[in-house]
Amino acid sequence: QVQLVESGGGLVQAGGSLRLSCTASGSIRSPNAMVGWYRQTPRKQRELVAAISSGDSANYADSVKGRFTISRDNAKKAVYLQMNSLKPEDTAVYYCNLRVGFASSWGQGTQVTVSS
Repeated sequence: QVQLVESGGGLVQAGGSLRLSCTASGSIRSPNAMVGWYRQTPRKQRELVAAISSGDSANYADSVKGRFTISRDNAKKAVYLQMNSLKPEDTAVYYCNLRVGFASSWGQGTQVTVSS
């Protein structure tokens, strides 16, 4: 199973930016591989923030459209989440997920805290 490691979280003021990285131990090139970023708070279920397909087709949660950008670098086996214009409600633990067919791998998560 592919292992995923997230990094880049931290504390930022509202309006600021962060870039999250997710590095995989194996290839993410599979034609049916979908990589996504999810987030979770103690009060809410884990929710999809953004996802990108092997063909670089991306989709976003309505709450982050226009502010977040997901991208991937297959050669580096990495996926990124550029987060701009951050809001306090973006505070959460962010998780990277790789899905290939029925197989799914999760990272350990990285905390993002946005202060008002």
